[in-house]
Amino acid sequence: MAGLAGTIVLVCLAGLMSGALGVSPGTVLSVLSERVGVGDGSSDTVQAAVVVDIRLPRILLGLLVGAALGVAGSCLQGVFRNPLADAGLIGVSTGAAFGAVLAIVLNLSFLGRWTVPFASFVAAMATIVLVYGFARSHGRTDRLVLVLTGIAVNAIVAAAIGVLILRADDAQLRSITFWQLGSLGGGTWSTLKVAAPVLLPALALAPRFGRPLDVLALGDREAAHLGLRPERLRLALIALSAVLAGTSVALVGIVGFIGLVVPHVIRLIAGPAHGVGLVGSALGGALLLTAADLAARTVASPNEIPIGIVTGACGGIFFLALLLQLRRARPA
Repeated sequence: MAGLAGTIVLVCLAGLMSGALGVSPGTVLSVLSERVGVGDGSSDTVQAAVVVDIRLPRILLGLLVGAALGVAGSCLQGVFRNPLADAGLIGVSTGAAFGAVLAIVLNLSFLGRWTVPFASFVAAMATIVLVYGFARSHGRTDRLVLVLTGIAVNAIVAAAIGVLILRADDAQLRSITFWQLGSLGGGTWSTLKVAAPVLLPALALAPRFGRPLDVLALGDREAAHLGLRPERLRLALIALSAVLAGTSVALVGIVGFIGLVVPHVIRLIAGPAHGVGLVGSALGGALLLTAADLAARTVASPNEIPIGIVTGACGGIFFLALLLQLRRARPA
């Protein structure tokens, strides 16, 4: 945990320094100290504006969203007892994409710049309610049915997105493509004012489910004997994951693999205990997304690579490496 936290600080400092306008470490520290009331106010005005008004809120949004996606993936992998589970499995990402594409194609603007994020979040929540409603029967939720329902709903919603894309003009297609690939470019202080009241309480609540998830891993019958209510716990965790992932996708677009890769890495390092896993996934997700955004901004500077491309490439390479390692470890 200390290593992750320290690395996050270093990556954030690098993010504040790097970009089309380079800023020295001393200037960054001077600007930040002035903003908290310490310093002589002698910093360059342009550099101060770049650091505080452009880069800092973007980095903070990346930390929040990365932590949220990591925790959502860790929760869902614990609920389904499946290391390949993530928010996309139960339709959150696809539902959010449908809401955003619908708002873009219909030119909706009833909330101004917040129309697309609002439509995305509402569609994500509606999708998870639909999936969970189909999977629930006689007061119980079958995990296998829930996964299969998520796959079916994903296919239907993806088809609906395809129909909407066929109706889109060139400008709308560019907006849809950029949104589906994800970006932290919309990270502003006003965005943080919307994200923080939703994501911070949910992130603070998540570690309390560490021990219940450990018990749930024994099986529903054993968990019930130990005093848990597996169905209620599963519903609470799915709802928490949907809020975390749905809000994240609504704010920055679809960013793949973080909810899948980060819990894997934390589990390999720290073991299967969910209490450590949830906190580690929050830190690891924050680190991975912030580092990916730094790479997206600087690799092809002054152009910016969509962050979904960076995380997708990193996630794919990681799983290929993991697969090769498993093949070598398996006896002939």
